[in-house]
Amino acid sequence: MQNRELGRSGLHVSTIGLGCMGISFGYVNKLDRADGVALIRAAVERGVTFFDTAEVYGPFENEEVVGEALRPFRDQMVIATKFGFDIDYASGENRGVSSRPERIRQAVEGSLRRLGIETIDLLYQHRVDPTVPIEDVAGTVKDLIAEGKAKHFGMSEPGGQTLRRAHAVQPVAAIQNEYSLWWREPEGNGILTACDELGIGFVPYSPLGKGFLTGALTKVDEGDFRATSPRFSPQAMAKNQAFVDLLKGVAEDKAATPAQIALAWLLAQRPYIVPIPGTTKLHRLEENLGAADIELSHAELARITEAASGIQAEGDRYAPAQMAMVGREAPPATANA
Repeated sequence: MQNRELGRSGLHVSTIGLGCMGISFGYVNKLDRADGVALIRAAVERGVTFFDTAEVYGPFENEEVVGEALRPFRDQMVIATKFGFDIDYASGENRGVSSRPERIRQAVEGSLRRLGIETIDLLYQHRVDPTVPIEDVAGTVKDLIAEGKAKHFGMSEPGGQTLRRAHAVQPVAAIQNEYSLWWREPEGNGILTACDELGIGFVPYSPLGKGFLTGALTKVDEGDFRATSPRFSPQAMAKNQAFVDLLKGVAEDKAATPAQIALAWLLAQRPYIVPIPGTTKLHRLEENLGAADIELSHAELARITEAASGIQAEGDRYAPAQMAMVGREAPPATANA
């Protein structure tokens, strides 16, 4: 497995990372703790050095699994986790976004304890808090970095101006936004442009369209978090099959799978892009990692991009409440003065 640098941060990670959320959160077929640890260690054996988790996954449980799995290899691994929600520590209830400085510190202390580490390699704000100036958030993370509790600052799904304001206070090493062949919004909303200009890495989550672009997903079970997404209604899935058909056509020519072509296309968009597909299956992990060895020619990339541009994705990627939390701009720094 080759490495990539996230922007100009100096943070080097495996070309493809592992999104660990689904191991213990979000999906119907979650793994028990021992199997989750085994899957993460299988990724390590195959060259993965970049692992993504969050306080809210579970909540709490996912960080514990990641921490246990990576403990023997800590010095070789890059662990990313996230703050940004107001979670009741007694009940686990998620009461919505919160990036108040005191809440950030509380979240970081909990993450360090559950992960069993002394410093977080990449600390993301999970979602922008519309009540807290981003300068306060970035300043708090800057202090945590100075204290040795984190090494790098990241953001997930910020608005473009908020990203730039945060970066002016504490350099943002990476953003984690959804990006895939069927969600190409970062190409047009200024986020990729900001990454280019500021030297910020891009970590696409759901790079396989939450599993849809693999071609293996025919329905979504009740209780699966995707069941709330309009993009996964039966009608939307039928119309969105055009994306899978496109990938299958290219995959046949390359002796690859649709998932591998989808990931190879993403990797070719920028040298600082590091997707983090998630899975609970070893054969899917191996399939995903194989995408790093696939080279798409300029003609093949143009063919995929042009064809995908002619397909209109059906359905929003989130339910309205979740959609309202992406692309937010933080209030001005003087709002609470």
